[in-house]
Amino acid sequence: MATTDGMGPSVTRCVLQAVSVRARRPVDAYDPRVPGFDSELRLCLGEILGELPPEPDFLALRFYKQWLAERNLGIVPIAEPASFEWPGRWLARVRTDEEHAVVMFGAPSGALFDPADAIAAGGTIEEGWLLAPLDPGLARNEPYGSEVGRGTVAGLLVAPEAAAPLLPVDAVVAIAGVGLEGDRYAAGRGTFSGPGRGYQVTLVEAEVLEELEIPWELARRNVVTRGGAVNPLVGRRFRIGEVECVGRRLAEPCAHLERLSGPGLLRPLVHRAGLRADILTGGTIRIGDTLVPLD
Repeated sequence: MATTDGMGPSVTRCVLQAVSVRARRPVDAYDPRVPGFDSELRLCLGEILGELPPEPDFLALRFYKQWLAERNLGIVPIAEPASFEWPGRWLARVRTDEEHAVVMFGAPSGALFDPADAIAAGGTIEEGWLLAPLDPGLARNEPYGSEVGRGTVAGLLVAPEAAAPLLPVDAVVAIAGVGLEGDRYAAGRGTFSGPGRGYQVTLVEAEVLEELEIPWELARRNVVTRGGAVNPLVGRRFRIGEVECVGRRLAEPCAHLERLSGPGLLRPLVHRAGLRADILTGGTIRIGDTLVPLD
């Protein structure tokens, strides 16, 4: 699976082999003059993954949850982190006079990688997270597939407010870094509006909805495509007509979708509910436009 952040398909493999202590240490990147949880969290993730992730451009923990989801990985909260034991790497938020990030390891667990020496200074563990695959059943390499093919735009839908019905349109203006004109997320009124990746436009395959007999508007996705797979676009740039986008992660179904569109949608739509993407270059998307990958 190609990515836009310099991370290859080996990322998932690194996590699944977390008992290995071979990962490269990004400790040289640590600046003791700028301590704190956000900067140290990046280093700790680099310790686990074997390569530094990108710097966050909004709240670090939220950013990395979404960034990891693009790689079939998640950050799972630990209920009682102070007493947690795990013969592998896990993340801890440690408080001294400030909050710090630490990589823990072992049963019982000790500090494996502690950029600010927070544990040695008597810090207490307040929160913890374990990195794990979102779906262990997916392939380690290219978990979302690689063959996209050329598709076309079969439908366009927008909703002006959160939870409002989606309305079909023949064309829509895509605004770079914002969303689709007239849609709730471009206006900041979507259910999940806020700083994030993959909230600007969503896509779904017409063939999936037709097979499951789900009306397009009930899927609550913006762009309905025909003839091309959207899952392999995770982490890749693509063009819809004149608009350039980047796929972020799968638009997986959830309880919110079932509340709005009816029960029984979650199970059949797992890994088939479409793609979340961001808009890199704006323009107008029209019915019949071609969808084509760029890398």
